[in-house]
Amino acid sequence: MSEQTPHVPSRRNVLRGTAAAGAGLGIGALGAPTAHAAGSVPAAPREDTAGTAAAPERRGATMAGVPFQRRSAVRVGIVGYGNRGSSMIGHFLSLPWVQVTAVCDPVRDKAEQAVRAVTASGRPAPAVYTNGEEDYERLCARSDIDLVYVATPWDSHFAVARAAMLNGKHVGVECPVAMRLDELWELVDLSEQTRRHCMQLENCCYGRNEMRVLRMAHAGKFGKLLHGAGAYNHDLRGLMFSPTYYEGPWRRLWHTRLRGDLYPNHGFGPVANYMDVNRGDRVVSISSFGTPALGLAEYRAEHMPSGDPSWKESYVGSDRTISMVRTALGRVIRLEHDVSTPHPYSRINSLGGTRGVFEDYPARIYLEPDHKDDEWGDFSAYAAEYDHWLWKDHANPPGGHGGMDYIMVYRLMQCVRLGLVPDFDVYDAATWTAPVPLSDASVRAKGAPQDIPDFTRGEWRRARPGVDSVKPV
Repeated sequence: MSEQTPHVPSRRNVLRGTAAAGAGLGIGALGAPTAHAAGSVPAAPREDTAGTAAAPERRGATMAGVPFQRRSAVRVGIVGYGNRGSSMIGHFLSLPWVQVTAVCDPVRDKAEQAVRAVTASGRPAPAVYTNGEEDYERLCARSDIDLVYVATPWDSHFAVARAAMLNGKHVGVECPVAMRLDELWELVDLSEQTRRHCMQLENCCYGRNEMRVLRMAHAGKFGKLLHGAGAYNHDLRGLMFSPTYYEGPWRRLWHTRLRGDLYPNHGFGPVANYMDVNRGDRVVSISSFGTPALGLAEYRAEHMPSGDPSWKESYVGSDRTISMVRTALGRVIRLEHDVSTPHPYSRINSLGGTRGVFEDYPARIYLEPDHKDDEWGDFSAYAAEYDHWLWKDHANPPGGHGGMDYIMVYRLMQCVRLGLVPDFDVYDAATWTAPVPLSDASVRAKGAPQDIPDFTRGEWRRARPGVDSVKPV
């Protein structure tokens, strides 16, 4: 497939909001289109018009279905080398066609750790940027970077992603991609104007169970899809009060600012994929409810000395937030968030339809006609037929989180190198992150529904491939 190299509009023109958007890229990916879940592509929404508030005027062409430019090597710049960045760099370096050309972290010792990791892999030492919190601007301006990987605290995600695209770089951002609705819209507009992809690096979409359920849903095993659930229920109290785990108390401080779901992506992304959200269906509204915020204060009282700075903090964030998301086809997605109370880890990860249901933690399934007598079936029995090709090619992937971190990096780098359409795009990033500000607004409004914008501006009606991808030839 031939492809025209896109022209990147000047930084000045984009900032002025001009309509310049660069030459068009060829649309499509290697391989046939992916199957979609039964009944997922309507001619028009079947529900009412909730969530259809007018979108801002588009200033560039859609990025849906736009491939990367093919290249022989992928040059990566890493911004942020804390817990996440240091755990991910090895996955980039494990791929011989990837070069880490620059690293940025205001803590010099951490940046030097990144340099040592790169040189230990036999590659040249990367350029280092440690001159303050905004030195990522100089990294993004380099001419030898194709993609910027962002693993900084949440409040800087938007700014780094913005700088990357304005400097002509694709960007992959750890969760969440931004914290405000206007920032999500700006990232959508910048991606369309600069012709550069901005992707939420949602690793849970690449979990083995998640990818198997996705393929089963698209094969119609669950019948017509009706409901799903996802969560981030993870006891983080000890880590949030640790003086060394995070670089400062930034994550805990968000519990003094917002009342809603601070981290919806891990639960929302996979279920959105099952239901072809932005690819035949879309989410239209969210209603959220929150419990009192008691857990962090109780933990502080039991574990922190009286002079600790945390005693100046007042926690407003709900200990558990429960949200109900409605789609254009009338489906319902339940989201939960709880990092402030004691409980086992769970992302819930559930999907139900007219032929049965899957529930995770632990994984179990009940499908007609495979199962009967109200007894759960063996989910592993579906591995041979429905495991995604990525998990068949990488049966024992390295790294944490059960290997899905490696699968995510491998697939992203593969798409960039081969010139493929990414598995998800800026519209998915904005959609999966929208519950952050909108759940906060709903909780404050005593559960009143909040419209979820159509970040695709109508493109959601068009079926197109996503994470259930075809193996490239």
